[in-house]
Amino acid sequence: MGRLRAAQYACSLLGYALQKHGASPELQKQIRQLEGHLSLGRKLLRLGNSADALESAKRAVHLSDVVLRFCITVSHLNRALYFACDNVLWAGKSGLAPRVDQEKWAQRSFRYYLFSLIMNLSRDAYEIRLLMEQETSSYSRRLKVSGIGVPGGVETGGSRGPGTPGGCLPQLALKFRLHILLLARVLRGHPPLLLDLVRNTCDLFIPLDKLGLWRCGPGIVGLCGLISSILSILTLICPWLRLK
Repeated sequence: MGRLRAAQYACSLLGYALQKHGASPELQKQIRQLEGHLSLGRKLLRLGNSADALESAKRAVHLSDVVLRFCITVSHLNRALYFACDNVLWAGKSGLAPRVDQEKWAQRSFRYYLFSLIMNLSRDAYEIRLLMEQETSSYSRRLKVSGIGVPGGVETGGSRGPGTPGGCLPQLALKFRLHILLLARVLRGHPPLLLDLVRNTCDLFIPLDKLGLWRCGPGIVGLCGLISSILSILTLICPWLRLK
């Protein structure tokens, strides 16, 4: 499945590149047809995915963390609806249900896909926040054990008072820099979370473009879809990279 998806978005990116470089209309048409066949093949292979998504939602309901339970359950429910719409689209494109309004069902499909991705990104943001808080607490404990205090300049702005002109901005800049460094440290130490965040972010551009919320163009959509597909294949090859 991941290889088919990668091939489909590679065709989308190739078609965009051929169009930009003035390739022959016949070659562009062949690439579009290949992309359409790959898309239809993926829809055929996803016929049973709605049931799998519902089962995953049932399991997520029992998670102890309220935020994770909500994000993961809602994500799986939206994925189930997304796959159901995808099945209707497959029936229409394959000729089994020729009267299906494919445009309407495609829009519904991408809306559910977008909601699912928003929940996935919310889950990623929540887990990042928890890890950053753990890292900060651990660092504070190490400082207490070693007998080193927190520098007064970081917390209070040093000798400058809160009302001193120019004292607030450097302090905010320092805190922002420390947060960025902490975020980089957390993501570097948790590759599955980093890969999941990058993959969901790349996937987000696809429904945004298809729904007309943010027109990225076929080139960006193809590139983001290809990157996301490669990361998905990577998590299959290396299961330890999959976010649990």
